[in-house]
Amino acid sequence: MSTINLTIDGRAIEARQGMTVLEAALAAGIYIPNLCADPDLRPFGACRLCIVEVEGIRGLPASCTVPAGDGMVVRTDSPLLETTRRTLVSLLLADHADDCLACAKNNRCSLQTAAAYVGVRERRFPKATRVLPVDDSNPFFTYDMNKCILCGKCVRVCDEVQGVGAISFVNRGYDTKIGTLMDRPIISSLCESCGQCEAKCPVGAITAKNYQQPSRKVKTVCSYCGVGCGLLLHVRGSKVIAAEGDRESPVNRGSLCVKGRFGYEYVNHRDRLTRPLIRRDGVLQEASWDEALELVATKLAEHRGKFAALASAKCTNEDNYVLQKFTRGVMATNNVDHCARI
Repeated sequence: MSTINLTIDGRAIEARQGMTVLEAALAAGIYIPNLCADPDLRPFGACRLCIVEVEGIRGLPASCTVPAGDGMVVRTDSPLLETTRRTLVSLLLADHADDCLACAKNNRCSLQTAAAYVGVRERRFPKATRVLPVDDSNPFFTYDMNKCILCGKCVRVCDEVQGVGAISFVNRGYDTKIGTLMDRPIISSLCESCGQCEAKCPVGAITAKNYQQPSRKVKTVCSYCGVGCGLLLHVRGSKVIAAEGDRESPVNRGSLCVKGRFGYEYVNHRDRLTRPLIRRDGVLQEASWDEALELVATKLAEHRGKFAALASAKCTNEDNYVLQKFTRGVMATNNVDHCARI
């Protein structure tokens, strides 16, 4: 992989060919405030907080849109940059709800982080008076456009990654907001409830319902289908309270469907089976694994040659392969079908 060399704040930085200035800085551990940039999305340059000074380039370009070049000299901090960023953050806060302690994204909010970094401690401009209705129609997450900063991450991930296009920018000027076709509730749109918009939202505009802060995260694999998406389960005590995509997984790279992201509650359900059950005298009773497997093997042996197997899309290719080999080689029948065929 080819590399380039540039200078950022007096430091010699080696970056991969094709990186933007923002990506090169962040990879080198140099923080530049940003709200609309995301490694999974095309550069957008909407928030303007990632502005820098680059020798040979006029003005203050957004570092998320400027390709890093060999020999480039970049400054991420200067009196002009500080003043401009403070003004930009102050303008965002003027049109932003101020109930941070009650917000589900408190201490996880990129706007909070940026405001603290640039030194904004109080409002400089009068607070906007408009109040937009909260869309609570989706069973998994809530849309509160009073907290939206119009970074466009939700719109872009829905379009560029998911290919759904359920939401977009609607209206113009000060009336611009994120909405659906005909401004209907999100539940009435094309939304598939994958939650990618909630995962990408840098503020509290889109938040998962009943969010709790986890005490730890456990890496695992989603059990809903055979794709094998990587998960990070949020655990509090002994209870799973949320799930997020594992960016290190080569299968899904952090993306999830509605089942993987929000279908975790069965783990905590009181009716979940944790031990084998055998019916004795019409009543299901707990049994050991050895006893249960012995019973299954005995019953299967009684039906050799009079057997059919139904494979499942929830299993891996390898599991389904073993099932058809078992059906043909052990149970002596070719009656193998798959649930997806119906």
